[in-house]
Amino acid sequence: MTDRLMLLDTASLYFRAFHGVPDSIRRADGTPVNAVRGLLDMIARLTAEFGPSDLVACWDDTWRPTWRVALVPSYKAQRLARTTSDGLDVETVPEGLTVQIRLIRVVLQLAGIAVVGAPDHEADDVIGTYARHAPSPVDVVTGDRDLFQVIDDDRDVRVVYTAKGMKNLEVLTAKQVVEKYRVLPEQYADYATLRGDASDGLPEVAGIGEKTAASLLGEYGTLDALLDAVESDDAGLSASVRAKLEAAADYLAVAPAVVRVVPDLDLPPLDEVGATLRPVTGESRAELERLRDEWNLGGSVTRLLAALDTHA
Repeated sequence: MTDRLMLLDTASLYFRAFHGVPDSIRRADGTPVNAVRGLLDMIARLTAEFGPSDLVACWDDTWRPTWRVALVPSYKAQRLARTTSDGLDVETVPEGLTVQIRLIRVVLQLAGIAVVGAPDHEADDVIGTYARHAPSPVDVVTGDRDLFQVIDDDRDVRVVYTAKGMKNLEVLTAKQVVEKYRVLPEQYADYATLRGDASDGLPEVAGIGEKTAASLLGEYGTLDALLDAVESDDAGLSASVRAKLEAAADYLAVAPAVVRVVPDLDLPPLDEVGATLRPVTGESRAELERLRDEWNLGGSVTRLLAALDTHA
């Protein structure tokens, strides 16, 4: 098997599983297990279809990092349920999903699947760092467009995009990003900054939509070069566009750092976290099979074990 690293945007996947698998699937005591079962089925299918040698379930140790909020206070504010007395932001998560997240961690650990997060950073940053420094080709599995910025054809870093569901996975390289958005992957963070993203609480530059953002980056290459053109009174910029960019100057000074994934976290090496996929054996397999029966995880555990058995 050729070495290939798969990086999971884990929260993106278990949210999708929770909403995509009927919540009537429950343990005998009524506790929902649809997100657990759905996520395990996703991992089984992904490992079988794409054949990674290594896999990391990247984790949001902090879903709303303080340093991003300090730069753009509206960042993910619409998802904020409350702030605890010790200053921790609590995300709005369906109650039926909240009770499953701990079990997801336990099951992944028993299956020998590495789970990696980083203090005050999101899974996107873990993905960005491992993708930048991986010694092998990389598949990033996500439903988040912001991770298009890590695509790198020269290093064979692709995105397996789940937005249309597991039956309609899209494997994206630079070609697909250019065809759909008219920007290169390395321009995508600047494009997203200009376009804005309501789902992340990032306002657009008023009056600069997707087409204009792509056109400006096509002409100037980067947001920095575009802002230099604003300061230098570049004759190529219309008065209208210049005025819109000037009005958003404060936002544009800080937003790129919020949108760009961090590529240089101090993360443990892949071999140290146990990223290499292996069959589940011994006590771990027995415990996983016990949890399968106790928690009504059914065929999902069986299919995951079968997929991992192929990595002997």
